[in-house]
Order: sequence, then structure tokens, then C-alpha cells
Amino acid sequence: MQSALIVGAGAGLSASLARLFVKHGLSVTLAARDTGKLAALCSETGAKSIATDATQPTDIARLFDAIEPPDVVVYNASARARGPFVELDPADVARVIAISAYGGFLVAQQALKRMLPNGSGAILFTGASASVKGYAQSAPFAMGKFALRGLAQSLAREFSPRGIHIAHFVIDGGIRSAARKVPADQPDSLLDPDDIAETYWQVLNQKRSAWTWEVELRPWVERF
Repeated sequence: MQSALIVGAGAGLSASLARLFVKHGLSVTLAARDTGKLAALCSETGAKSIATDATQPTDIARLFDAIEPPDVVVYNASARARGPFVELDPADVARVIAISAYGGFLVAQQALKRMLPNGSGAILFTGASASVKGYAQSAPFAMGKFALRGLAQSLAREFSPRGIHIAHFVIDGGIRSAARKVPADQPDSLLDPDDIAETYWQVLNQKRSAWTWEVELRPWVERF
């Protein structure tokens, strides 16, 4: 059985990915700082959870040592710090960049060490609108997401020729959730996390003669 690791797991897109992976026969491991929030999802899917701080090299090394080498790794962790630029707390900015980008480096490095001997595997990075355009009073998030996109592009150029599929997903719009409902007068104006997950699955199953390194997804009403 193939296996998948989702880092930065939660109740949104990660949950949709976990359900879809399990549906297709993959075993799933979920990594997050707070695994308590994953109990219901683990019970539903049979996934296992491991408490992990994605910004700590020792945590990431311990995570990979605790599981079988994964065939698919999804990096879905991010953080935000909003506000007028001159008022931002440098410690908050450092935390955002560490979670959004540095953690992606740590996870990808450990994953590649295990994938390269077999010449196969996939690493998928979740980006955002801020991966390609920085918004006012949101500089830290843009810095982190721009960095993650640069990491993905660099890795795709280095490791795709060695059989490892690297892909980055620009999620350009809001994602619907229990707390964020689709307005009645704007149907499908928020991304459905199940539909996003289906696109991840499609990319995972591309023939390597026609691999994608980046996909943009947005609701039909989203400006770009």
C-alpha cells in the first residue's frame, strides 16, 4: 500500500485530502502541533497523527523516522501576521516565515532523502493568492508564501529529472468551511476543499511525460 504524509493538518483542505487518499487506498499520517483537533478525522479515516512542530528540524527528523518512507508528502502549514508594516512585531514575522516556508524546506529535505533512492515520489506544496501577489498589511504572509513557491520551483527543476514530482498549488480564493459559508447570492464563490483535493489527486496521477509543477485554482468570481 502506498502512503501519504500531510504536514500542517487540520479540518479543512487537509481533511479533504486525507479522506480522498484513504478512499484511493493510501495509508495516511497527519502531522500537526495540536493532534487533539485531528481525533475525529483519524477515527473516520483510520489515519494516524503525530504531534510535530514543522519549524523544528529535530521534530521533522523524528516524524520521518517514525513512519514508513511516504510516497506522497503534502506541506499544508502556514501562518499569518496582519497589520500596518511599521507596527509588525519582528518575532511574529519570523514565526510566519518559519511556518510558511522554512518548515517546507525541512519537510522536503527529509522526504527527498527517502524518495531519491527509489527515484519516485511526490511532494505537494499548498500556496495561496499571496504566493504571487502581496497584499497591503499582509507582508509576512506574502514573504512566506513567495518563499514557499520559490522553494517548490527550485525543487521541481532539480528533482523532477530524477523522478520526483514536485508541485505547487496556488489557492487563489477563500475556502468554504463550516464557519465560512457560501453566500446564497454567490453560489460557488468559495473553493470547495473536496474539489481542491481532487485537483491534487489529478496532479499526483499525471503521466511523467506531461508533469505539472504549478496549478492555480480560483472560484469563478475571483479576480486575478
